[in-house]
Amino acid sequence: MAGSDRGDLTRTAILALLGTVGPLSRSEIARELDVSPATVTQLTRELMGHGMVEELDLKPSRGGRPAQRLGLVGGAGHALGVKVTADHLVLVDVRLDGEVLGSWVRPFDPGAADAPGDLADAIESVLSAITDGPPLLGVGVGVPGGVDDQGVGTVNAPTLGWQAMPVGERLRRRLNLPVLVENDVNALAAAQRLYGRGRTHRDFLVLTIGRGVGAAIVADGRVYRGARGGAGEFGHLCVDPRGPACGCGARGCLEAFVGSAGLLAAARARSGDAPVPDGVADPLGAVAALGRAAVGGDPVACEVFAEAGEILGRATAGLVNVVDPEVVVVLGEGTADWPFWQVGFDRALRAQLYPGRRDISVEVESWDETSWAQGAAALVLATPFDAAGAAGEQGRLVRARLIGTTP
Repeated sequence: MAGSDRGDLTRTAILALLGTVGPLSRSEIARELDVSPATVTQLTRELMGHGMVEELDLKPSRGGRPAQRLGLVGGAGHALGVKVTADHLVLVDVRLDGEVLGSWVRPFDPGAADAPGDLADAIESVLSAITDGPPLLGVGVGVPGGVDDQGVGTVNAPTLGWQAMPVGERLRRRLNLPVLVENDVNALAAAQRLYGRGRTHRDFLVLTIGRGVGAAIVADGRVYRGARGGAGEFGHLCVDPRGPACGCGARGCLEAFVGSAGLLAAARARSGDAPVPDGVADPLGAVAALGRAAVGGDPVACEVFAEAGEILGRATAGLVNVVDPEVVVVLGEGTADWPFWQVGFDRALRAQLYPGRRDISVEVESWDETSWAQGAAALVLATPFDAAGAAGEQGRLVRARLIGTTP
């Protein structure tokens, strides 16, 4: 039994290596994992037989025989990712290599009497539409709040009105599948580690701007979650204790200044004729109108974004000075207007950074609404590559499904 366990762990390690580093030769795999070439040959043959690994091109040699490189088969498995918002759900079906196979939007009321049951209904409606394809490895759920343990999935999310909500437990009971639940920004960081900038950086920050403001800290290749899973609440850093009230109950939080509601309040305070419609139900829609005004050269709109960028830049500099990342990745709905944020952001960031860190790269990525849900799917898809075992028993079940040891 011990030998079998060791084989399963090594198979998983091979998949993890190919998933995070990319195609490698058998000898490179043996060297990286510190196992014998004969073991690698045997296990990769098995993985190829299961359709999880394939032979690719020959790697050029400096005189010896060219080495055959091996790569991960994207169709070896897939996961469903779910992003929970205050009024709807976004669901995506994602392959192991990150390719999105389908996306869906469902209405959702987190304040409903049986919100977890409604969430399960929406997931089941999508799963019923996925009738064939690679093995379903599990379901990942991203929420705008704190999660005690992604493998347990108890959620505290004030913006949803959830306190100690047993989301993971309820979904596992209904779906009979592995379920991982995580803060939505941490989920984006997992996706970056698997498919984005994190493949070449082990220490980086993910910042999100949009309805709110969030951060995820990746240190030595792992998302830092803190003692209770609440690390990264960057939006609730106090900028000015006399500032506007925040949804968390405090005053002067960063999010209260530069989240969507803060941007709209700043625009209206500057001019009664500001290009922002009053009473708009969707703050992101109103911010989009503000962005269009900025594109058109409206001075109020341009000033609002520049000032928000300056506030965000100063706060980001403090975070960079504390955690010393290699790169900062900016994501979220707000990136659509990034050129107008950047006017204030870059200047404030560089001015406040500690000497020696002022050349840090800030990389802004393209965005659409499915990006949040792709991050949630990455919670599941990254599990086979997670040597730390952050997903606990749910991670073991995901790995078993990928290896093919469960029905």
